[in-house]
Amino acid sequence: MVANWSEFGDDRLDASLRAALECFAAHGYHGTSIRMVADAAGLSVPGLYHHHRSKQSLLDGVVGAAMEELLEHTRAAEADSDGTPAGRFDNVITALILFHLARRQQAFVASTEMRSMDPEVRAVHVASRDAEQAMISSAIADGNEAGEFDCPSPVDAARAISSLCVSIANWYRPGGKLDPDDIVSQYLGYCRAIAGRLNNNPAARD
Repeated sequence: MVANWSEFGDDRLDASLRAALECFAAHGYHGTSIRMVADAAGLSVPGLYHHHRSKQSLLDGVVGAAMEELLEHTRAAEADSDGTPAGRFDNVITALILFHLARRQQAFVASTEMRSMDPEVRAVHVASRDAEQAMISSAIADGNEAGEFDCPSPVDAARAISSLCVSIANWYRPGGKLDPDDIVSQYLGYCRAIAGRLNNNPAARD
C-alpha cells in the first residue's frame, strides 16, 4: 500500500515506456511507429524490442502502470477514510482527481487509446476501470442506506463521476488559473452533486 495516497512521486515507467507515452500522447497510438519510440528513448529498434516485444506491449505497459497506481491510491484513500459512506466517497474521489492532475499524460492515453488494444489486453484494463468505478458506486449505494446520499442509480452516477474526473487530464495544465487544491474542491463538489450527496459541502481534503 502507498505511504501517502494524496501524493504522487516519480512515475513507474522505464525509459522505453516513458518515450512511448510521449509519442502516444503527441501522435496517438496509430500515428506512432516503433522507430519513433526507439528514437525518443535513445535506443535502436532491436534495443527497444529487447525490452518490449511490440507496440501493443508498450501500450499495455503505459496503461497498466497507470491503472495499477490509480487503484493503489484510491484503495489506500478508501482505507484511510472515517469508514462512513460519505467519507469513503470523498477520499476515493479526491484520490481520483489528484491522479488525473499528477498523471495527465498517462490518464489521457489510458482513456483515449484503450480502444487500440488487442481484446484480451483491453479486457484486463477494463476490469481495473470497473473495479475503480465499483468503489464509487458502493460508497454511493451504502450512502443511500445510511441517509447520506439520495441517488437513484449508483452505478450510472459512478460512471458519470469517473468520466468527469477523467476529463481533467484533457484540459489541466500546471500553472493555470486553478491550482490543484482549487480543482479538488470544485470537482469534489460536482461529484457529490452527481451522487446526490445530502448536505453537500464542497470542502476538499481536511
